[in-house]
Amino acid sequence: MTQLVHTRADLAEARAGLKGTVGVVMTMGALHSGHETLLRAARDRADHVLVTIFVNPLQFGPNEDFDRYPRTLDADLEVCRRAGADLVFAPSVAEMYPDGQPRVRLDPGPLGGELEGASRPGFFHGVLTVVLKLFQLTKPDLAFFGEKDYQQLTLVRRMTRDLDVPVEVVGVPTVREPDGLALSSRNRYLSEPERAAALSLSAALRAGVQAADAGLDAGAVLTAAHAAFGAGTPGARLDYLVLTDPELEPGPVSGPARLVIAAWVGATRLIDNAAIHLAPRP
Repeated sequence: MTQLVHTRADLAEARAGLKGTVGVVMTMGALHSGHETLLRAARDRADHVLVTIFVNPLQFGPNEDFDRYPRTLDADLEVCRRAGADLVFAPSVAEMYPDGQPRVRLDPGPLGGELEGASRPGFFHGVLTVVLKLFQLTKPDLAFFGEKDYQQLTLVRRMTRDLDVPVEVVGVPTVREPDGLALSSRNRYLSEPERAAALSLSAALRAGVQAADAGLDAGAVLTAAHAAFGAGTPGARLDYLVLTDPELEPGPVSGPARLVIAAWVGATRLIDNAAIHLAPRP
């Protein structure tokens, strides 16, 4: 049975009753099968699964979609029950930030101002602040994050290392639709033509992976990915498409790498990424 709590006090009481290891899955709600995959991964690794559902205002800019972000708690609870979650913490904004928006926020370091951070200033200050607060409140042994939000996953891992947070951060592979589109709560904003245009993101990644698998160098991999994005259905506007190392540092000339992309499709901003392996230089 899945228990729902809304306050810190009720969370603390319910959390105290979870004996053994606890895995947490942090969400902003609007759960889909990608989230369910995270929940099932947590179920496989931990004795108990705790889910947080909180639309965090700190990570929305002044012109972003905080007010229209989908809030579907009843449907979310059904997903949690189906996946075997033990406890769901769904606080209000006032419960999370009783003194108003916090004056002290976590600094994500230089990476926090790049890629998503460059397009969304302050975004990762808000993400890491709420993640650390939720770690303190839920006291998990493991935390499960999707690889679709790869920069978030990378920064949360770095935060736990740098600040000695005693939580194992587990990355879970991106879940995709049969046509390749990465699952996202924001996909529900897309019209039918926009959804077709959104396939340009996964097409670019697929082309980059194929180029790397064919033994092409980093420059050729990026060229192939850009060409595939440009050849897609009109309607997607590229924000960035870059090749980095697995820690999102400047791209390697060989070995493991990450291809990351962001684009606007209509009024909706989507992100995606893929792991690749660059062949050694001859």
